Amino acid sequence: MSSVATAPSASPSWLRGIPLVVVLMLLPMAAINLIAFVLPVVRLAMISFIKSRSGGVLTDTYTLENYVDFFTDRFSFELISNSLVLGFGVTLVTLVCSYPIALFLHRVSPQWRNLLFVITVSPLLVSSVVRTYGWMVLLGDQGVINGILTSTGIIQTPIRLVNNLLGVYIGMVEVLIPYMALSLIAGFGRLDIVYEEAAASLGANGWTRFRRVILPLTMPGIALGCLLCFVLAISSFITPKLLGGGRVFLLATEIYDQAVIQLEWPSAAATSVIVLIIFGLALALYSRVAKRFD
Repeated sequence: MSSVATAPSASPSWLRGIPLVVVLMLLPMAAINLIAFVLPVVRLAMISFIKSRSGGVLTDTYTLENYVDFFTDRFSFELISNSLVLGFGVTLVTLVCSYPIALFLHRVSPQWRNLLFVITVSPLLVSSVVRTYGWMVLLGDQGVINGILTSTGIIQTPIRLVNNLLGVYIGMVEVLIPYMALSLIAGFGRLDIVYEEAAASLGANGWTRFRRVILPLTMPGIALGCLLCFVLAISSFITPKLLGGGRVFLLATEIYDQAVIQLEWPSAAATSVIVLIIFGLALALYSRVAKRFD
């Protein structure tokens, strides 16, 4: 009895079972990601180790000075704390505001669902710059909100709603709500009314059904929405710059100042690498949460 030896496959184990046509279709996107993302990030990391002269001139000297300067400057820790507080705060408020919207869209009749979905995501059709300027008109000292409050006698002097962290919070929450809502709506696809009916038949009240059935099933969508909003919040530049009026100091605004105003490209690159590390930690946390509730 003879046996025929099977030659080992030359393809990696993670590619086995994937049709060749799928691999070929993914190649253009892989090339785009390599050119538009991977290579720029590698170049950014390299610049962060380069020493520069005045005027933004890069030298051939590699050094850790940019990172040493960052971690020995107390202002850097203020930037990190401000960015993290903004990221976590905006993400939490956005989640609280978006979850009822997503739950309502999941429960509403199909003939209304599409219309309400379009209304929910319609702000994405308008540039964030335009929306931020709209908030400046509403929240300014001579804006609509202060005008109504002063004309009705509720307040005597305008309330400072812009050029501070409060204005940035308001603007960022409005900008990010559609992103959170989209993630939650996708997460609600796992929620079947049968599970709720089964819990109700066992005597579970509304709060128990939400805590033991609805919330765990929608947790992957919550985790995805929180990751997306957190990353967008701490990397956002336009809204904090306009509504903060140069008085709110974040990592994103500092990167702009270092690169454009001070022409300190290596310092800006080092700060950008710190932001990328924060992104990586957030992604790792998301992966753990998603695996736990998958």
